[in-house]
Amino acid sequence: MGKATGFIEIARKKPPTRPIPERVHDWREVYLPYPEPALKDQAARCMDCGIPFCHQGCPLGNLIPDWNDFVYRDRWRAAIERLHATNNFPEFTGRLCPAPCEGSCVLGINNDPVTIKAIEVSIIDRAFDEGWVVPRPPVVRTGKKVAVVGSGPAGLAAADQLNRAGHWVTVLERADRIGGLLRYGIPAFKLEKRFLDRRLALMREEGVEFRTGCRVGVNVTVDELGRDYAAIVLAGGATAPRDLPVPGRELRGIHFAMEYLTESNRRCEGDAVAALEDGRAISARDRHVIIIGGGDTGADCLGTAHRQGASLVHQLELLSRPPDTRAGTNPWPLWPNIFRVSSAHEEGGKRLYSISTQRFSGDAEGRVTTLHAVEVQMVNKDGRMTFEPIAGSEFELKADLVLLAMGFLGPERNGMLDQLGVRMTERGNVWRDGNWMTSVPGVFTAGDMQRGQSLIVWAIAEGRSAARGVDAFLMGRSDLPAPLQ
Repeated sequence: MGKATGFIEIARKKPPTRPIPERVHDWREVYLPYPEPALKDQAARCMDCGIPFCHQGCPLGNLIPDWNDFVYRDRWRAAIERLHATNNFPEFTGRLCPAPCEGSCVLGINNDPVTIKAIEVSIIDRAFDEGWVVPRPPVVRTGKKVAVVGSGPAGLAAADQLNRAGHWVTVLERADRIGGLLRYGIPAFKLEKRFLDRRLALMREEGVEFRTGCRVGVNVTVDELGRDYAAIVLAGGATAPRDLPVPGRELRGIHFAMEYLTESNRRCEGDAVAALEDGRAISARDRHVIIIGGGDTGADCLGTAHRQGASLVHQLELLSRPPDTRAGTNPWPLWPNIFRVSSAHEEGGKRLYSISTQRFSGDAEGRVTTLHAVEVQMVNKDGRMTFEPIAGSEFELKADLVLLAMGFLGPERNGMLDQLGVRMTERGNVWRDGNWMTSVPGVFTAGDMQRGQSLIVWAIAEGRSAARGVDAFLMGRSDLPAPLQ
């Protein structure tokens, strides 16, 4: 597998990036193409480990050792065939996935894991450049029509698989462009939209139909879907944001992260965005920005604020700072809960941990000016972990713009879900059975709408699995692969 002694001789090397002073002044991607000789060296680090636990870490079951070996041996055509066998959109996961596969890499037990993610995106980019990725419409059509509601990664994966099975697939998206969070939630410096548009153009040529401006339950009724389609896949995501109910929340200048990121992405698309505050668009320019939430969405807000010219950015996290290396309670091959520095964090800003926001205060015009917070510590109360304020640790931060990036509570309930009458779980997600069907016959679900807020790789895997369930429902059996049960 690769070079027998590669993992001993070659150290892990991060993908090259554009200089910070250059990249914070535009919206192009941060990472540069990996030079081929160096990439082959990285692929050579993949061990002949016997049991590749990277498979366990990847919800898609990607054949990672296979395509690592092919890259090392300069067999790029074989590498993309292996990669596409399990992953419909490696150009998305290779850029956006946090790479749980690397957390499970056997080499990571006592060394740095293989750079799986960088190798993955290099394979698919090479394949497109060489012209190996071409439309492959199904030879035979079944005559069955399927509606996929939502055009994020789960919906697109389900649509792609169902189209390959020969069904006529229509993807319904409520926004004005296809892509869901890939389009409007992910900043262009992480995913330039040309890569999304390239894949969508390919799917159109293969026969998938895309319809925008379709709000199911509003301007498209569920009765219409039931009448026109033999099956429906619900893949609308978990889009209900978690709020922060503290005094002063009503002040102007406090926004959900997705309001901010969506507006920024629209400007990058060339749209004239609607004024949401003080008669102008939301902007971080020359402002003191506070981001509440330390996850990926918070980091996306951070990188966006840098590019908009923020004066200073603080990112607050309720939890304590993770350790630099695995704790004893977090053994391999579990996902390593360690301190991470994203490309946005490299660009600046201050990260504060164990911080709880107590309230906001503002000026006479009703605009936020100050965040009032306190340091907290986790304590065990009757077997339940809670956060208690540390006496005397209260402090204030200047705040011209506050962005709430604290995650999502699940799918929006009004409209489509209520009209369909699908059963919900105790956590507020759409319930499904083992075949990915909801409580309503012929209606299936996949992605964050039934799983809750999660990763792009889980969304694609669930879209593929739901597609198999739909295919079996329509045809009595299915030859589509099913990465998840």
